[in-house]
Amino acid sequence: MHEDALIPIGKVVGTHGIKGYLKVSSYAESADFFSPGRQLALRRKGKPVVTFRIESARPHKHGILLALAGIASLDAAKEWVGYDLCIDKTALPEPEKGTYYWHQVIGLEVLTLDDRCLGRVAAILPTGSNDVYVVRDGENEVLIPAIDSVVVDIDPIHGVLRVDLPEGLEA
Repeated sequence: MHEDALIPIGKVVGTHGIKGYLKVSSYAESADFFSPGRQLALRRKGKPVVTFRIESARPHKHGILLALAGIASLDAAKEWVGYDLCIDKTALPEPEKGTYYWHQVIGLEVLTLDDRCLGRVAAILPTGSNDVYVVRDGENEVLIPAIDSVVVDIDPIHGVLRVDLPEGLEA
């Protein structure tokens, strides 16, 4: 897996038991990304990327317990706490028409209908009812609800997200 093609789908937040299970906070909407046999890359800034095969995965509290081939003890598992779990972008299924992966939206330039630049999407906050785009331009930040009446167009090819801001949300 080439590092530039990796996207995070979770983070190792701890260990579980003595057999090397990893506690994972998942960013993925589906547990399918943690299917046995799938390859995952573990990445941490300043460290080389290491690839492992998933042996097993099961829900646990608010996350996932993950067993990876080659990690079979508590001491071995502790080494990976803090690492991001990543997959290759090319392994992602094609999203449904009109839907996008977060990595396709983060970084887009946000323009109003009158071509005023509000900044770039810096993060996405899931709120339950709808996501919220965190748009930053230097020190300025605006939170934009990701709803059809506000987000008019998302164009990852041209790097633009166009919005129609409701009254009171002017940035």
